[in-house]
Parts: sequence; structure tokens; C-alpha cells
Amino acid sequence: MALAGGRESSASAPDPTKHAALNAGRLASFLRLGLGFLWIVFQIYIIFRPQAPQVERPLHLALATTLLFLWFPLNARRLGRFSGVLHVVIVGAALSAGAYYLLSARRLTERMEGVDPVLPVDIFFGALVVLLLLEGVRRVVGWSLLGVLIASLAYAMLGQWTPGWLRFSGFGLEEAVEILSMSLNGILGITTATSVQFVFYFILFGAVYAAIGGGQLFIDVGLKIAGTRAGGSAKAAVVSSSLMGSMTGSAVANVAGTGVFTIPLMRRAGYSREMAGAIEAVASTGGQLMPPVMGVAAFVMAEMLQVDYGRIALAGLIPATAFYVAIFLSVDLRARKSGTGTSPEQDLEPRQPLGPRLHLLAPPAVLVGMLVAGYSATYAAVIASLSCLVVCSFRRASRLNWRALVDLVADSTRQASQVAVPIAAIGIIVAVAVQSNLALKFSTQLMASTGGTLAGAMGLIVVGCLVMGMGLPTVAAYIIGAILFAPSLTKLGIPEMSAHFFVMYYCVLSMVTPPVALASYAAAGIAGGGAMRTSVYALRLSFVCFLVPVALALDPRSLGEGNLIWVAAAFLSLVAGTMVWAVAIVGWCKRSLRVVERVCCGASAAGVICSPTGTVEWLWSLGALAVVGLWLLIAREQRSPSQPEASLEGPASDSSKIHK
Repeated sequence: MALAGGRESSASAPDPTKHAALNAGRLASFLRLGLGFLWIVFQIYIIFRPQAPQVERPLHLALATTLLFLWFPLNARRLGRFSGVLHVVIVGAALSAGAYYLLSARRLTERMEGVDPVLPVDIFFGALVVLLLLEGVRRVVGWSLLGVLIASLAYAMLGQWTPGWLRFSGFGLEEAVEILSMSLNGILGITTATSVQFVFYFILFGAVYAAIGGGQLFIDVGLKIAGTRAGGSAKAAVVSSSLMGSMTGSAVANVAGTGVFTIPLMRRAGYSREMAGAIEAVASTGGQLMPPVMGVAAFVMAEMLQVDYGRIALAGLIPATAFYVAIFLSVDLRARKSGTGTSPEQDLEPRQPLGPRLHLLAPPAVLVGMLVAGYSATYAAVIASLSCLVVCSFRRASRLNWRALVDLVADSTRQASQVAVPIAAIGIIVAVAVQSNLALKFSTQLMASTGGTLAGAMGLIVVGCLVMGMGLPTVAAYIIGAILFAPSLTKLGIPEMSAHFFVMYYCVLSMVTPPVALASYAAAGIAGGGAMRTSVYALRLSFVCFLVPVALALDPRSLGEGNLIWVAAAFLSLVAGTMVWAVAIVGWCKRSLRVVERVCCGASAAGVICSPTGTVEWLWSLGALAVVGLWLLIAREQRSPSQPEASLEGPASDSSKIHK
């Protein structure tokens, strides 16, 4: 009995290891919440009391880096008992870097670059900041961006040994530290400035709006608008993803937010796992092009071009509309051609009535209204976030309790840290490319390789953007493309904003371009389908949008520049052209089209899309488009609809196998 009692008392004794782990977890949660709240307060404070860039940007980055390491700790299983100690050291290093910048702010502000000496403490903390950023990128993005960053650093230090036109004198240690971490040309440059001035506030707005039920409202609106029509489940995914994407500006976040509902809905309607994932991936990707929020790349573009973000959002309205019209029509035509995609009636009813929730549309309306009225994007995002907290109090179901507010602080700052650290690290690439004169050299070489022709340069740039974007976040691919490719287009007569939109658009499309398609992979994970097949299907769906950036490059009116009447004409012709282009690619217009009909549709649509508005070529293309459309309407030959495309939508018998 004594032995049994001894065993019982031993078993019931608290485990000191588990107790320590529990306390460490509580401390980490407290730190995440406290630093997150401090970050939000700091960001609101600098709106009304702006500080010097050498104060705002380093503190923003220090808080982001510390929170990132707290949210994404080291793998304890791989590192064993040393993981906890190493984790504390890394978090402490991030905080100490922030303290260094805060204490050195006045000296860094007043010093003359290239004249004042670089102190040993500057070298230590400069190297520390670079290492912390590299580790942060490794944790949240992976080796794709990390590899590019390491290659940039190696090029900066070893440039004198690189071959051919890539050669330059290289950076010494003090010069590299001064450029990368002490000046406003590197890590604390344009990318971090974008995070401080724009990105944080729009992420906060998106998190608040999702917390009060705005995301679910968009999904239900999509069901109400398109759910009862042919391919209604896929159309609902397109509509809801366009609405949600306009608020989040992130393809992967959009997939995660709407795909968990729309992908099972499409599965029950008869789509295969891969096709359902592909539709959601393409629809979510367009969110980076959809105003008012668009994506991080759009904020960086505003900084690069030194224009108000509202101008960028207004310019993005026409191409975003053309994108979603093309995707919506493509989904509709494929559904009619294959006979799949009709949702069961029980799936078409919103979870809650729409009427009592329509007040949740007020915050996006506030955001758009303030941007149109000329208020700064930062101020508009903050007021829209506050309007969310006011609007949600109108109904008990949408009110936020204290627990929800705590979760909101944690979730918004976690998302912000995941964006702030990688785009700050991209400042390394920008600094190396500019300071080594690589951007100008690359532009010269690109011009020489294409013989100075616009078509050749555009073709190579398209390939370059798609290849870069396969493994990089859109903002990273865009920044690199804007530095290396955009100058070549401007030298060939393309307006600067058009050149940047051209580059950004194809970088966005790289999210669904195999072999590495981040949005497609995320959708495949939710659908339970093959990642590669999903990305291939997504690429086929996105073909209907591949000519839109060409219109943006060749016709500035497609970006809202110029006389209002001509802008309207450019908008209507672009939408009409993309619609006929979708008909040509799908090969269906109330019947299967013959090859010659598809060729005629494609040629006339491409002519309208690629011809500048008001030119003779544009008028001829419009005439050809009208003739083709008239022919399709009056053609007497009737064919039976084609059989369902099992390779795309999948057999109806598989629709019951829903991945949950």
C-alpha cells in the first residue's frame, strides 16, 4: 500500500518542465499583446505627431521584428533544450536594435553620409539588423526570398569579381553598413517607409473589418448575386473574392478567408478538387489589383512614383474591372460548356439574412469616399477602422467584446509583422541594385538584347516578371521588376505609371503561374487536390487576363488618364475586348465554336485590347470585333453543347467527396 501510495503521489506531483513551458507560453502571449498594443498606439501617435524618419522607421521595424519572432518561435524539437535560450536571445537582440536606433536617432539624422565616420557600434548593430531580417524572412517567407537577399549581399561585397557587365567595385564593410542600415536608402528606405505610412493601417482596417463580420458578408453577397445561375458556386467565389480581396489586398489571405467556404461549395456543385482550387486561386489573386486597398505593391508604387495612393487606386479600377469581368465570363462559359457548377438550393441561402447586416458595408464606403475626397490613404484607413468599431455596435451579433478586441490586437499586429519584416528586407535588394548601378546596366542590356523594339522588350519583361514572381511574394517581385524592367519601358516611350502597372500586373499573375504558384498551392491545400494540377488549371483560367497589362502599357487612358470621354471609351473597349477574348479561349458562345471562329474572335479581341484608344488601328479592330459579334449572334448553324470536360471540372460522381 505504501508503494502504491508512493506511486500515486509521484504521479500526481506537478511536472516542473510542463509548468515552466506553461509560464513561458503565458509570458509570450502577454508580450505579444503588450507589444502589439504599443505598436498600434505608436502608429496612431505618429499620424498626429510625425517624427523624423530615423525614429519612425527603426521603431516600426523593431516592433515588427520582435513580434514576428514571438509569433513564430524556433522549432524546439530540432534545437532541443537550447531553443528556449536562443529564442530569448533573438527577441532580446531585436529589442536592443530598436534601442540602438532610438538612442542614436539624433546622430543618424544629423550625420553626413560618406563624410562622418561609421562607429564600431554602428557596424555591430548594422550587421545584427541584417541578420535579424534574414532570419525573419526565413521564418515567414522561406528560402525563395532569402536566397535572393543572400545573393544581393554577396554581389554587394564581391562585385569586383563578377564577370562582364555585372562587375563593379563592390562595397567595403563600413560602406555596406552605412548604405544598408544607417541611411534612408537601404533597409530604412522606401520599402520600410511604405510599411510605416500605408501598409500597417490598411492591414489594421482589414483585420477590424473581418472581425465584425465583413468577410462573411461578402461571401453571402456573392452567393446572393450569382449563386442561382449556371456555375453559380464558382461565380460566387469570384464575386466574394473580388470584394474580400479589395479589403485585404493579399492573394493567400484571400484564399484562406473565402476559400474555406467557397471551395467546398464548388465541390458540392460538381467541380473537381483541382478546378475548385484553381477558380478560388485566380479570383483571390485579382484582389491585389482591386481598389480601394489593392496590395502592398500598390503602396510601394505610390512611393516610387511619388504620387498620392488615391491616384494609384483610381488608376487600378479599370484593369481590375476588366480582370474580374474576364474571369467571371470565363467561369460562366466553362460552366455552360461542361454542364457543371450548379449548386444545390440549400447551399445558396446565406447563413444569416443580408438585410440586417447591410450596415457593415458602411466602413468600405467610408474608405472609398475619403480616398475620392482627397484625404490621405493613411487617414482614410484609420477613420474607416474607427467606423468599423462604431458600425458593429448597431447590432448585438456584430458587437466586439473584450476578448474579441484582444484577439483583434493580436491578429492585426501578427499580420502586420509578417508583411513589415519581408518588405524591409527587400530594401537590401533595392539598395544594392541602385548603389551598384545594376538597374541602369540591366536596362541597357535588355534594350540591346531586344534591338530596341518595344514588343521584344515587353515579351522579355513578361517572362522575367513571371519567373521572379514564382517563388517571391508579389511585392518583392514587383520591386525588383520596377527597378530592373520599368526603366526599359520608359526609355521606349511608355509612361512611367503605365510601365509600373505593366510590371506589377504580371508579378501578380505569377501567383498562379506554375511551377511555383503560392495562391494555387494555398487553394490546393484547402481543396485537398494536387498542387501542380491546381496551378496548371489556374494558369489556364488566367489566360483571359494576360492581355490586359498590354492595354495598360500602350494606352494610358486605360489607367484613367486624359479626357473623361476617352477614358470611358478605353474602359468599354477593354471590357468588350476581354469578354470576346474569353469567348475565344473557352470556345463557347451558346454552342461550341469552330477553330476559325475562335481565331477570328481572338484576333479581333487582341486588336481592340492592344490598340491605343482613338487610333486608326483601334477603330479597325472595333469594326472587326463588331462583325465577329454579329456573326456569332446570327449564325444559323446550331450544335449540341459539348460534353462535360471531365479533365477540368471532374465527374459529377466525385462531387460527393468533399474535402473538409
